[in-house]
Amino acid sequence: MMYLRTANMKKFYKKTIVTILTWLSRMVLLRYKPKIIAITGSVGKTSTKDAIFIVVSQFKKVRKSDKSFNSEIGLPLTILGKDNGWNNPFAWLEIILKSFWLLIWKHDYPEWLVLEVGVGKPGDMKKAASWIHPDIVVVTRFPDKPVHVEFFSSSEKIIQEKTILVKALKPSGTLIVNHDDEKVYALHQKSTSHTVSYGMHENATYHGVHASYMNFVDSKNTSRTQGINFKLEYNGNTFPVNLPHIVGMHYVGSALASVAVAHEIGCDLLLSIEAISKYKTPPGRLSLVEGINDTIIIDDTYNSSPVAVEAALDVLAEMKGNRKIAVLGDMLELGKFTEEAHKDIGKKVVGIADILVVVGPRAKFIAESALENGFKEKNIHRFNSFGSVGSFLSEKLKKGDIVLLKGSQGVRLEKVVK
Repeated sequence: MMYLRTANMKKFYKKTIVTILTWLSRMVLLRYKPKIIAITGSVGKTSTKDAIFIVVSQFKKVRKSDKSFNSEIGLPLTILGKDNGWNNPFAWLEIILKSFWLLIWKHDYPEWLVLEVGVGKPGDMKKAASWIHPDIVVVTRFPDKPVHVEFFSSSEKIIQEKTILVKALKPSGTLIVNHDDEKVYALHQKSTSHTVSYGMHENATYHGVHASYMNFVDSKNTSRTQGINFKLEYNGNTFPVNLPHIVGMHYVGSALASVAVAHEIGCDLLLSIEAISKYKTPPGRLSLVEGINDTIIIDDTYNSSPVAVEAALDVLAEMKGNRKIAVLGDMLELGKFTEEAHKDIGKKVVGIADILVVVGPRAKFIAESALENGFKEKNIHRFNSFGSVGSFLSEKLKKGDIVLLKGSQGVRLEKVVK
């Protein structure tokens, strides 16, 4: 009984905070009238948001959320320019009081807001779209087995939920869609707004071609892979684009989306291309880290999903080095797709990694599938948790090895990186 009372109090407390912050945010939008760039999709929202911010901030006063808070709390906090108060009531009181001051006294407020709009359960997008009316909507990707499916009966239901944001576009707004994803590109048929597309598809408005990795030999005479270059075809012209700090071909899409957004809001195309060359992935998102024994760690431990793991394995396949070691943890929040999705990854890892390390109870399906598809048993190592994986790898690594670490946040593989 006490537990239920406490849980109900927390629920009421959270609902009250969200209601107050949402009202304050609506008032701030009415007072300052910033233009809004909203990003949604099942994969690539955060990287695309960061890329857009990098480019647009070269031309406009702009704000983005620093972290991937859920939309219910993340949208108001970004609009108000405040950090999360978490479980501290005094912190929330301070946030509310300072937000009222934002309404009472005119402040220097951003011209543009870059908002990442996600959904966790049915109804989330409808709530957000009831008061967020974007000038630009960017839709990234809808994979066949999306994340966060435990509250949705199918991937189609998630697509329907996220499509609500497209319908919330201002009449004068622009829809920017990923042309490489048929389900995403099809959204232009449901919108009367001006629409452009980006991607490697030959009919994309902002068309990327000839993407390749940049390889070099470092000071220790070891072959390394870092950076991507490609060409952008737009309006009959071709422009070279360099991403020297990036690995992962899927980031080409984020770069194209950022240039498309900047150009559609009136920024110079050449300067936008120059700006995106400064883009770096945040820690835990395909970040390259120098490991012990002159090894390279591909730190992709921020989170995990089937599409993201496949992309990370593609990076591992392309990189130059000695042995390739894949450390793959559980992918969470997959609901009924859990076993199938993990087995698909086990099949893909064959022929890419020389050594496979799986971490967590769900990752056993990766190991089983890899074994069934020809991976040698002696090169598969299983762990229930991250605890001893670090020490195991420390003894195993040799000069020039490349180690990919990828798993959902709950697996805590970032501790293995350390």
